[in-house]
Amino acid sequence: QVQLVESGGGLVQAGGSLRLSCAASGRTISTYTMGWFRQAPGKEREFVARVSWVSGMSYLADYADSVKGRFTISKDNAKNAMHLQMNSLKPEDTALYYCATKPYGSTLDRNPTSYSYWGQGTQVTVSS
Repeated sequence: QVQLVESGGGLVQAGGSLRLSCAASGRTISTYTMGWFRQAPGKEREFVARVSWVSGMSYLADYADSVKGRFTISKDNAKNAMHLQMNSLKPEDTALYYCATKPYGSTLDRNPTSYSYWGQGTQVTVSS
């Protein structure tokens, strides 16, 4: 019953930046695990980043090695949304980016099949 809508994708040159946003509706997702995944043509959907609720208004963030140090995931609980700040973009970052969420965190947070709700995706294209 959670609806997710991504935005912020576009075309940028290598080295540029984009900020993706994911707006949730239907339920409050402040304590939900939320993740970003991407899929390039002919490839499987892969994990990019996630943030999981722990306790006491704290969150645990995790990143794929390929984006660590360049991408930053964040949650805006007041707006029931999350963001992915992408810096130093590379052509290999080109893909359709999806946001996803599920009620509980687990050791499967990097597995896309464990997520309950998905957005429609937003295209990110990085040119050289």
